[in-house]
Amino acid sequence: MAETLEEPEYETVRVHDGFELRKYTTSVEARVQRSGEGASEDSTAFRRVAGYIFGANRTGARYAMTAPVSRWSDGDGAWLSFHMPAAHPLEELPPPDDSGIMLGMRGERMVAVATFTGRTTAGRMQKKELRLRHDIEKAGYTVNGPPVLAVYDNPWTTLPFKRRNELHLEVQIDG
Repeated sequence: MAETLEEPEYETVRVHDGFELRKYTTSVEARVQRSGEGASEDSTAFRRVAGYIFGANRTGARYAMTAPVSRWSDGDGAWLSFHMPAAHPLEELPPPDDSGIMLGMRGERMVAVATFTGRTTAGRMQKKELRLRHDIEKAGYTVNGPPVLAVYDNPWTTLPFKRRNELHLEVQIDG
């Protein structure tokens, strides 16, 4: 039987052709800056954040794994994050042993989400992003941030056709 992982809370606001508009609640995340793009960098960043939730912190506290693992690039660099279980507010989380792990709040936001299965290669992601941006514009929304890849299943052990992936683009609703 597969383990059910906690996911960030959201409300589906509207379903459009090609994407779903979701309103995510505020959550706590643990994030690390990746040294670049690619599977090796993702794996290293994943291990660092996983180390924190599996006890590499000042108190040795362990936390449940959550989904998805999110990754994106912005003007500050390339990032990977886990959201922390909702039962643990930011002020109760111990400092990480790894000084590169950052804990912080992720505010409430509106997000256009395209769900898909399969591999998440750079070329495929670029095509998915162009399509999602087109669909968002057609629906009358404005993109307000970088694309975020949300991966729900282990890419090393889950067959590609069974993987649940999402592409997220934060939006501002015009008008």
